[in-house]
Amino acid sequence: MQFNELKTRRDTILAQEPRLRARDLAAKLGISEAELMALGREDAEATRLKPEWFSIIADVPTLGYVMALTRNESCVHERKGVYGKVGGNAHVALIVGDDIDLRIFLSQWRFGFGVIETTEQGLRRSLQFFDAAGDAIHKIYLTDQSDIAAFDRLVTKWASDEPRASLAIEALPAREAMLSDSEIDVPGLHAAWDALKDTHEFHGLLNKFKVQRVQGLRLAGIRRAMPVDATTLRGVLSNAAARETPIMVFVGNPGMIQIHTGPVVNLKPMGPWFNVLDEKFNLHLREDHIASAWIVWKPTEDGVVTSLELFDAQGDAIATLFGKRKPGQPEDEAWRAIVADAIEKVAA
Repeated sequence: MQFNELKTRRDTILAQEPRLRARDLAAKLGISEAELMALGREDAEATRLKPEWFSIIADVPTLGYVMALTRNESCVHERKGVYGKVGGNAHVALIVGDDIDLRIFLSQWRFGFGVIETTEQGLRRSLQFFDAAGDAIHKIYLTDQSDIAAFDRLVTKWASDEPRASLAIEALPAREAMLSDSEIDVPGLHAAWDALKDTHEFHGLLNKFKVQRVQGLRLAGIRRAMPVDATTLRGVLSNAAARETPIMVFVGNPGMIQIHTGPVVNLKPMGPWFNVLDEKFNLHLREDHIASAWIVWKPTEDGVVTSLELFDAQGDAIATLFGKRKPGQPEDEAWRAIVADAIEKVAA
């Protein structure tokens, strides 16, 4: 479909479904969300940004109080706060803060836009970043407490000379074929797992033994990883809310991991979505996309760390939940009690 045809088709769809979200509109058009952004709209102004991602993120604290959004196919994670100082480098960066806590894989970032769009609530300003396939990696929305002048300065400073519509979209690389179980050194995997000193070593362990994550959990043995029902998510979040137990919720995609640390209070199921609707933290998770769920135990120098890990049918991570903790601290006993209750329901 040519550029003008896409615009006509887009306008037709929006006339019928004016509240359709950008991701869903792009899917209906058969294009990526970044390409939809490049089409432009009469009620929206999108300025393409230079690919200076580290420097752009370093300027985001000037915006003040904003909403950070990271999602994958099955889950949306929204956290409000002020961005702190960015560390790391142009390939892997991080922001560590009580509100905004990010692990940023900048090598996956390809396109960015500063966006001003007209909504029923007035003008909405955002920074939006996409990967080579045009899929959204991270979005930053201004709130009524944000600095609009700082946003304008940031977009002007990092505006690109490249035409907005000249996006060289690339197809996603094919998934690596999974080794059969018989090709995995299972005793070696167990020994390396039991020797872990930090949860951050786990990704390297999987790579070392060339095992995919769900496969690794399945081969780990019941004392390291236990399969549970998809409904375990509801039970864990409900108990965390009822007992006022702070937790950590990780949601990511290839270019970003976003983390909430703190309580969850207002839980609300809506159709296939299970939601946390709190003042600073919103989570929207498609329960019907949970193909497997696991309670996982990993040893560290601070003691065993327990997580609830959720995966879709392709084996991609949807979300991971931990008890609130920091390096050097043992795991919260209240979180362990919540997990123990979940295991008891599995055994019942």
